[in-house]
Order: sequence, then structure tokens, then C-alpha cells
Amino acid sequence: MRFGNLLPSRRSFLQLSAAAAAMQIVTEPMLAAAARRPFSKDGVMIDSNENPLGPCQSARDAISEIIPQGGRYLDHLTEELVDTFAQQEGLKPDYVHAFPGSSPPLRFAVIAFTSPQKSYVTADPGYEAGMMAASASEARVIKVPLNKNYAHDVKAMLAAAPDAGLFYICSPNNPTGTLTPHSDIEYLVDNKPKGSIVMVDEAYIHFTDAPSTLDLVKAGKDVIVLRTFSKTYGMAGLRCGFAVARPDLMEKIMDRAGWNFMPITALVAASASLKDPRLVPERRRINAGIRQETFQWLDRNGYSYIPSESNCFLLDTKRPGKQTIDAMAQQNVFIGRIWPVMPTHVRITVGTRDEMQQFQIAFQRVMSGATAFSFQPARSVRRNGVPLPS
Repeated sequence: MRFGNLLPSRRSFLQLSAAAAAMQIVTEPMLAAAARRPFSKDGVMIDSNENPLGPCQSARDAISEIIPQGGRYLDHLTEELVDTFAQQEGLKPDYVHAFPGSSPPLRFAVIAFTSPQKSYVTADPGYEAGMMAASASEARVIKVPLNKNYAHDVKAMLAAAPDAGLFYICSPNNPTGTLTPHSDIEYLVDNKPKGSIVMVDEAYIHFTDAPSTLDLVKAGKDVIVLRTFSKTYGMAGLRCGFAVARPDLMEKIMDRAGWNFMPITALVAASASLKDPRLVPERRRINAGIRQETFQWLDRNGYSYIPSESNCFLLDTKRPGKQTIDAMAQQNVFIGRIWPVMPTHVRITVGTRDEMQQFQIAFQRVMSGATAFSFQPARSVRRNGVPLPS
């Protein structure tokens, strides 16, 4: 968020996020920014799982062309985007609904399918937005540790929640960047309690060549798949995504979500991106190459991390992670937050090659003790009595 050349203070951001919190819609940039110190605009920002490449050229051209029509709602553009995606994926258009990102359908699905009698089940560590949305439905939140391969432990999830209303699977997972095998998700779907829903968040799926779970939706299963243009497609600031599910499940989401027009810039950029056959494989290649170079550097220097197949990974600092985050910020390098279950690990977003080189220099200085830093406890930010992750 920028106003001209000014960057908001942490205080001003938290004031803004408090308003959003009242609506229970929590997003990755909110969680990252709530923990971020004031920074200069030339800082290395590898804390929000953004794609520094931004929209592809065809998407940028489409945005430029549509700007003169910015005074119109142009809802037919939503239909065109949905039709394009549905045709590419072999889906019926009424199985697909466009949203400004994937955070709104996540929130509304949690409200629709959980309650005080129907629990919300997720991984630990895992993406926190659904847990926060569960407070609106007063659902019990059940966090299940990842297995030894850092995949979702679906058998443990089933055992922990015979009363489940919604199982949330993020694959590749945020923050670990690790995959849960398709066969494991199938097992969960086939063995879940009757009436419960499995939501598969595929925000990061295009960074891998792993199979999608859209086939389970096509088969009529109790599955909702989330997609977003924020990651591989580089459209985090434009806000566009999909929920994909049977029409009866989608109707329950929309009963809670209501309806509104989508931003036309996001719609045309998303449509152009889907029609670019080179975009996904090229960006997957770029991300994988820089990620592997980073892992090789970490290996050479004896640092521990969880191998990832996404655009983020967890790095073990062998000390309280918050101290490392603060010290890196003093080096003008902003890295991701920590998860309480793994307090010495910090999340690193894979940036550009230059950004990762700057990360390496700063991290080496911090870990070698070449730079001093002061530790300041984070302010406690709460929503409905639930601490906001730092």
C-alpha cells in the first residue's frame, strides 16, 4: 500500500486492518504487513509470497486498453474470464465463480460449512486465514501437525475431527511450500464424515507440475478448489481468483458472500494471462531456478531449511525467529513471519535473483553476528480474542 512516495506506518496499517478484521476477511499481505517494521521503498520485500515479475506483458497491454472504460462495470468480462477458465479445465461454467482473489471464497466457505457443531480442520503450520474466519461461525479449530514429509497428515486429520465441517488443504502448503499427494487428498475425500467438505487451496499449484484436484470437482465430490492469480501470474495487487465447486456447494458460498462487480482491470489481465501458453511454464522455470540456487547456497553454508516446491520455504535460524526477522529488517531485507509450532523457523519468499543475493548477504551477516540488533517484543494484535500472527 503506497500513497505517492509515502509508505504507511505500522500503526496506520493496523488501523486499516482493524476495519478489515471486522469483516473477518484476512489475507496474506495483511498478515505480512501487520508484522513488518517501517521500511524504505528500496527494501528487499520477500515476506508476502508475492511474484516480483508482476503481470505478463499481454496482461499489462490488456489493462492499458481497458483503462478508458474504467467508468463502466462491464460484467460481461467476468463471464468471458469464467468461460475461458472453464473451457481450459473441462468444467461447466456454473462450477466456477470469480472473486477478487481467493481469500473471500475461503472466508465464506468456512462460514457456510462450519459451526459450533462442525469443526474447521487445518494443518499446523498452515495458512491462518481460515482459522480466523472460523471465529465468525464459532467453530472449533483443530490444527493437525504435518507428517514427516511435511505433507498434510490426512489420517490424523480424520481421526482428530469426526465432527468436521470443513477440511482445509493448502497444497503446496503455505508456509512450507510442500505438496500433499493427490492420493492422500483422495483418501481424505473418500473417508471424511458425511456432509463435510474438503477445500483444496491451489494458490501455489502452478509453481509445480503436480496434478490438480479439479478432477475431484468434476467427479461430483464434496470438494471446493481455490485458485488465485496472485502468485504465478503476478497479479497480487490486482485481486482475482476463483472458487470451483458443484453448483449446490457454490450456492451455499454465495449465500454468504453476496454479489458485486469485479474490477475490470483484474478481469482483462486474468483473461490475457490464461491465454498466454508460455506464462506458467516460464515462470515455473524461473522460480525453480532461483529457489534451487538459494538452497544450494544454504547447503554450502550449513543452514537448515525445509525443501520446497513453491515460491516460499521455511528456514531454521536456530534461534527465536522474531530476532532474525528484526535483524534482517535492519539490513533492509524483510522476511516472512513465524508460526508458533516452529518458533525458530522463518518464511522466505523466493524473489528475483538479485533480491535473493541481497538476502544471502544480509542473512550471513545476521547469523555470523557481524551486525548487532535489538530485540523488541511484537505488539499483540487480536481479533475477537484471537491473536493475529506476527
